Amino acid sequence: MDRRRLVPRTDEVLADPRLVEAAGRVGRPAVKQAVVAAQGRARAGEIDQSAVADEAVAALPVRGASLGPVVNATGVLLHTNLGRAPLSAAATEAVVAAAGPTDVELDLATGRRSGRGLGMLAALAAAVPDAEAVHVVNNGAAALVLAATALAMGREIVVSRGELVEIGDGFRLPDLLTSTGATLREVGTTNRTALADYTAAVGESTGFVLKVHPSNFVVTGFTADVPVAELATLGVPVVADVGSGLLTPHPLLPAEPDAASALRAGADLVIASGDKLLGGPQCGLILGRADLVHRLRRHPMARALRVGKLTLAALEATLRVPPTPTARALEARQEDLLARADRIASSLRDRGIDAVATTSPATVGGGGAPGVTLESAAVRLPESYVERLRLGTRPVVGRVAGGACLLDLLAVPESADESIVDAVVAATG
Repeated sequence: MDRRRLVPRTDEVLADPRLVEAAGRVGRPAVKQAVVAAQGRARAGEIDQSAVADEAVAALPVRGASLGPVVNATGVLLHTNLGRAPLSAAATEAVVAAAGPTDVELDLATGRRSGRGLGMLAALAAAVPDAEAVHVVNNGAAALVLAATALAMGREIVVSRGELVEIGDGFRLPDLLTSTGATLREVGTTNRTALADYTAAVGESTGFVLKVHPSNFVVTGFTADVPVAELATLGVPVVADVGSGLLTPHPLLPAEPDAASALRAGADLVIASGDKLLGGPQCGLILGRADLVHRLRRHPMARALRVGKLTLAALEATLRVPPTPTARALEARQEDLLARADRIASSLRDRGIDAVATTSPATVGGGGAPGVTLESAAVRLPESYVERLRLGTRPVVGRVAGGACLLDLLAVPESADESIVDAVVAATG
């Protein structure tokens, strides 16, 4: 008898309880596609006809979205390609709670419409008391675009040539700013800019002076720039883009600018990212003078740049319930990380796998603290493990260094150590 006649019909396979459940989880089209593929394998003689349903179940994705969790063992704390800052447990719980209908713009006491995200705004204002007012948009670049549109459309933005940076994915700050209808007035040189350069450029057409932290590179040698405190004497608004989202000074990152210090120095507006050193969701923070923040908030473009309820929930929880995973990682001691690496390596050696613990240099990443090395520790494996671990069921993303695969533990929570062991064992087989 032709084996193809023995392959179960599609409707019979789809009636399998496991596939009925999966249809609600990943969608009926994905389930049917898996069934058809399994039937094809059965017709080709690659699997037994009785295994079609099992094969389809095994081939299905875990969830309806293509994005999935990975273990960040790269040694880059805020890895842009891996989503930057991981959310805290409190922020994750807040996102889940806000996933359904929620009082995002409703005053439950009166039953009337209220301001949007008032709890989050109150939490942000409390975190940066030097700011007269605060606002949040969907990322740091959006915050800068809104400021340029509301304050400098048809006018000039005075900025140092050494601060006209390129950000991620090839986007360049000059292009971003001029797209708003503002004109750039470049001052100084690539390596040196003085207060006199700004003074000569500021005039009636000035919208604001922009101070940008070059957050993804370091210029050393014969250099000079002008601090916010001196720019604040020019008599025009000063907008400081501090980049990495540090709200207050951090002892391990003394050279990294923070929002509170910039405001105290005289910045009229401070712009920062929420998904970097703050450890929250992707968003752009706008902090500073009440009248300027109000102009930005009421500008028509603000509607297009506003954040959704999930971001509001995650950001508020991040601010109200510290510390974040990012903060914990920054404070991790190398000796503790090395002890974890040694336990993992020992467990792997017991299974016959060539693994050793080693110290490892790590970085902040995500446009934060360029040139700063964080002392970390890693598990060293043969280089071939890099690709195998990255392609595993629960991907572990490490890095290649010195002809070996390094799994750096700085950004890895201790709760994931056993997952690393399981992933390496699976990759070995």
